[in-house]
Amino acid sequence: MKRKISIIGAPVWLGQPHYGTQFGPDALRSVGLIDALRTINGDVLDIGNATPKQLPPASEAKAHNLKNLEAVRASVELLSEKVSQIVSAGRFPLVLGGDHSLALGSLAGIAKHYKNLGVIWYDAHADINTPETSPSGNIHGMPLAASLGLGHKSLTQLSGYAPKVNPENLVLIGIRDLDPGEISLIKEKKIKFFTSEDVLRLGVNAVIKETLSYLAPRCDGIHLSFDLDVINPQEIAGVGTPAVGGVDLASTMEAMHLLFRSSKITSADFVEVNPLLDQDGQTTTAALTLIQALINGASANETTFSETIAV
Repeated sequence: MKRKISIIGAPVWLGQPHYGTQFGPDALRSVGLIDALRTINGDVLDIGNATPKQLPPASEAKAHNLKNLEAVRASVELLSEKVSQIVSAGRFPLVLGGDHSLALGSLAGIAKHYKNLGVIWYDAHADINTPETSPSGNIHGMPLAASLGLGHKSLTQLSGYAPKVNPENLVLIGIRDLDPGEISLIKEKKIKFFTSEDVLRLGVNAVIKETLSYLAPRCDGIHLSFDLDVINPQEIAGVGTPAVGGVDLASTMEAMHLLFRSSKITSADFVEVNPLLDQDGQTTTAALTLIQALINGASANETTFSETIAV
């Protein structure tokens, strides 16, 4: 089933300490992403980057342990508006990052259009810190907590409502580098998760099957938030917070195929591509390949969702 796709770049980088993720969206364009997706899908619009006209200056964490709060908020507020317009037009929003703080804007713009939005958080990190639990004050480690309504109101109340997602509508895949506060919160909220070791042990087909079986009955849409650092850093280097171990690129590509063939993925963001940390463009190429795998799945004669979860 072909989808009408709108691509928007979110050149956000002040949610974390490494200069360069703001170049991620245009790096993906430069390797032919738009033409590749048009060849696959046909109806693909590139609406450019969501860049505030005037970005507040960078700042250190202050009383609330939130670094660069004003700058990040300005970026994600604009992204939220743009993404909401895409969903209102009946199109599939594909957001290119940018660091993972952009998910604040993605989810704020998307969730208002669903009664029970599901989220697959495909990441080496849970990004479920609050200002009270964060060791660094970096906002790219907080978007999931804020989207659950936890943390400072400047983040939780983005777009004027909270929460964006409920804990029972969330699945974490590939996590392996967590802070103590995140572990406690995952246990407290009974959030479903698969570590990178779980993915290797069970196999990606089983993980995706269980994820979709868990989310589909209760959710009227599913957002995929994909952080490139979930992949083993021996395969890709161009991310700001690499974590030892991880899942391999080949099985992750298969996961993208399975997710799209389910016909349940209604939006996606791909984040944390940093071309300045990359080696021979391997990370940008991997992101391009994964996005193609996600979009290249759902013709009428392919496996249906019910068949996918029954495998």
